[in-house]
Amino acid sequence: MATAFSSDGAAALQRELRAAVAAAPRGDLDGFYEIDRAAAFVQDGGFRKVALQFPDELLADAVEVAARMEAATGAEMYVLGDTTYGSCCVDEVAAEHAGAEAVLHYGPACLSPCRKLPVLHIFGQQPLDVGRCAEAFRELYPERQSRVVVLSDVVYAHAMGELEQQLCPEYPNIIFSRLVYGDLPGPAVPREEQKFGRQFLVESPGGLQDYAMFYVGAEGPALTSFMLTWNCCPFSSFNPTTSCGRRETLNVNRALMRRLYLVERARDARVVGILVGTLGVAGYLTLLQHLRELLRRAGKRSYTLAVGKPNPTKLANFLEVDIFVLVACAQNSLLDSSDFYRPVVTPYELELACNPAREWTGNYLTDFRDLLPGACAHAELPPAVPAAEAIPDISLITGEMRATHLCNPPTSQLPPSTALACRDQTRALAEISPAASFLESRSWRGLEQQLGQTPVSKAVQGRRGIAIAYEDEGREQP
Repeated sequence: MATAFSSDGAAALQRELRAAVAAAPRGDLDGFYEIDRAAAFVQDGGFRKVALQFPDELLADAVEVAARMEAATGAEMYVLGDTTYGSCCVDEVAAEHAGAEAVLHYGPACLSPCRKLPVLHIFGQQPLDVGRCAEAFRELYPERQSRVVVLSDVVYAHAMGELEQQLCPEYPNIIFSRLVYGDLPGPAVPREEQKFGRQFLVESPGGLQDYAMFYVGAEGPALTSFMLTWNCCPFSSFNPTTSCGRRETLNVNRALMRRLYLVERARDARVVGILVGTLGVAGYLTLLQHLRELLRRAGKRSYTLAVGKPNPTKLANFLEVDIFVLVACAQNSLLDSSDFYRPVVTPYELELACNPAREWTGNYLTDFRDLLPGACAHAELPPAVPAAEAIPDISLITGEMRATHLCNPPTSQLPPSTALACRDQTRALAEISPAASFLESRSWRGLEQQLGQTPVSKAVQGRRGIAIAYEDEGREQP
């Protein structure tokens, strides 16, 4: 756990930024950023204002790329640098602040579908030694009849066609995944997998359990999410940076045991903080409503918090919260909360804790859209059980008895989380949230306006000039 929840900022000033993705070759900006394809997207759509979203490691090229795009299209380009949440998600809110009609998203992406604006993903074509990658694949899978699904990081997707040409003649049962953006229309094809922006068709009668997974890319959140979701498949990987292939020895069962421990913590929690970790992924508002209803039926209090990128310092301000649930994309939802004052769980883990209809089947879900009504893994809340008929349950952590039944919804016509109160001397009625009133009652409330308590003074003319030499300085010689 972190030793302190506040600091003087020296660590942030001295910290070195290590780029997760190599910068673009200085002489090939047009090819790396696909200027022609991006310009065609802007011109075909008739967009006059476009937002360019860059991750931190590619911001050095933002000005030059924006200038080339303006020269090629005649449209106004706005650079989005500091994203509100993860850089893999499209920051539609920042784009709308600039009045943008479309977004060009550069760098690694989680490929989560957006709600409003048209988006073009430009991953940046990182170099890949296809020959060495094919050689590593042959070393890991010497049996030519092996059933393998090939996945890749988005920055290496451009080289998967060449790798497929080398391996398919030797491995008849190999399957290469395809990148897809958003949800594909039409009915789903049997035995077709489509997750995390990847799509592939499983032809084995036994399904995906008969296949191994080969991932092209460095170790990171994407690979971890893949391994937890498809935990029935053995994984191996090839790191293009080191040109080394290996079998992934990460004990997925230990990771799952850690996540299931957090589920038990969520069952014990009485106050839950819902962290908003995205404002651009489609369906996040529906999920927020679903989580509030789930927690209300489970007899737990909930607070919805928008704190941007969560860190131990921010979340330590809410001591009354027993556990947090993070609503984010699949790559950002698996937050390592070992340094946090309170644990952070995923929406799927909260459902396992609070929804009696949700049972652990061995399949882990990191994409919250799978939990929404109409999705493949949605589980309806069962009818409420009277307290007298509820089966008691014992906490595996504290040893205390807890209730596992769902409460009946309130019959009051007013919303359960609001009340009417007198706001001022004019007897105006205001809608007051009990949750907000509870937070206001704490001893620390940050900056206070103290309206009506500070005397009003007239503005007076101050010093003029610059700090090195104001107009009234230097007139008198010593």
